[in-house]
Amino acid sequence: MASHRKSRPTGPRVAGIRTPALATAALTSVALLSQTANATPSDDRPTLEEVEKKVDDLYRQAGSATEKYNAAKEKTTKQRKKVDTLLDDVARRTQKLNDAREELGSFASAQYRTGASVPETATLLLADSPQDYFDQNQLMNRLTGRQKTAVDDYVTQQSETMKKRREATESLETLTDSQKDLKTAKSTVQRKLATARELLSELTAEEKARLAAIEKQKQQEAARKAAELAKQQAAHEEAERERREEAARQQESGSGSSGTSDGTGSSDSGSSTPGTSTGTKAEKAIAFARAQIGKPYVWGATGPGSYDCSGLTQAAWKAAGVTLPRVTYDQVNVGTTVSVSQAQPGDLVFFYDDISHVGLYIGDGMMIHAPKPGAYVREESIFYDGESSIYSVVRPA
Repeated sequence: MASHRKSRPTGPRVAGIRTPALATAALTSVALLSQTANATPSDDRPTLEEVEKKVDDLYRQAGSATEKYNAAKEKTTKQRKKVDTLLDDVARRTQKLNDAREELGSFASAQYRTGASVPETATLLLADSPQDYFDQNQLMNRLTGRQKTAVDDYVTQQSETMKKRREATESLETLTDSQKDLKTAKSTVQRKLATARELLSELTAEEKARLAAIEKQKQQEAARKAAELAKQQAAHEEAERERREEAARQQESGSGSSGTSDGTGSSDSGSSTPGTSTGTKAEKAIAFARAQIGKPYVWGATGPGSYDCSGLTQAAWKAAGVTLPRVTYDQVNVGTTVSVSQAQPGDLVFFYDDISHVGLYIGDGMMIHAPKPGAYVREESIFYDGESSIYSVVRPA
């Protein structure tokens, strides 16, 4: 007789309770889902280091776009002034052309009233192509000297007016292109900054704290490098001072006068100590920059309430009586390039391969600069983004 007893379940026990196979499958699924949920953030979300690098890259790209915006804005401003000047010139020349046309018309009317000329003369004199007058010798023979002068003046005025109109048209086209470049650069800056803000906003409080710790560590390393540079520069200056003193002693004793003279000249030309005039200007530039510390970075700003990087350096040296171009990649070409180890207070320190950032060197490896959006004008090590980020050092005056 067949047994009606149910077979004993073979599923595993959980906490001493035997679970059906279906429950086992469910638990397995839950475990897998839990593992997947736990793995998703680390798999899909970028690491904090990746976020930091991405944000830094975005700020640099925004800085580069800002300099392009500054260049386009400056070009647009100059082009607009040129267009306005040309349009004013066209208006004046058009008035002169109209006056010349009226004078020719008065001659034609007088000739017509007196019967001194055939009726078609008036039409010819008022034609749109006065150059045709010179092809009609019979008519020119009838004209008086005053009439010939009037025709010459009309021809000249029309030629100049047409020339200025062409120049104005070309300038308007250039202005339109500059405005497009300005709009594109502005859009690029805004887009880069928005992306950077979005990335930062997605960080947790813990991640923001860790990011701040990483930034602090970078600043400490930058300060260490600045201190090293300060020691090197101090040692170099001391060596230069001793060499000058020794040269002076030799000159006073009368030994090796010719050689000493050459050595002294060489020492002066190679010295890292700025001359009185240059030093005074650099001091004025630095004093101005110090007075701006704490003011916000605003891209495209040139003061007095806010600055971007090149706007600050331009304004600082302007206060010292030296005119610098508006943008970094023009400022870098004004003055003498020196090595980092020879940097003097007042020099401009440029950063990155695209020369998208600049600061004003104040000595001891430090500079004053307008760093980036969300930051303020401040003193900082020139190694703030690593030694490799320094592009060049330029002495404006």
